[in-house]
Amino acid sequence: MRILDVRTAASQAIAPNPARPATATLHDSPDLRLVVFRLATGQSVPPHRSGSTVALTAISGQGFVRGGDEERPVAAGDTVVFEPNELHGMRADGSELVLLATITPRPGDRSAQRLQPNAESTEAAS
Repeated sequence: MRILDVRTAASQAIAPNPARPATATLHDSPDLRLVVFRLATGQSVPPHRSGSTVALTAISGQGFVRGGDEERPVAAGDTVVFEPNELHGMRADGSELVLLATITPRPGDRSAQRLQPNAESTEAAS
């Protein structure tokens, strides 16, 4: 068992570019990735897609999340879930916004494998 301190990770995260949100990966396994985002007022993550399910939980602050053509406010305690390949993004408004992104399965080879039938299972069924 591991206990992850999201708030400390967010406060220590460093953005590679001051215009971009700070991020820190808290956990990364084939089945799950946890990433904390710290967005300063006015910062955003542009809308994008993921082949995985993405849940964004607001840890502190307030801002907006975008899903498709719709934008909704979020505040600490809110969780928004996006289906695989659903367009999503976020932005801070009026205060710093800290979000925990739960991404499952982890993006990459494993998520691509889950979308394809298992070759062994197909052969066994023949």
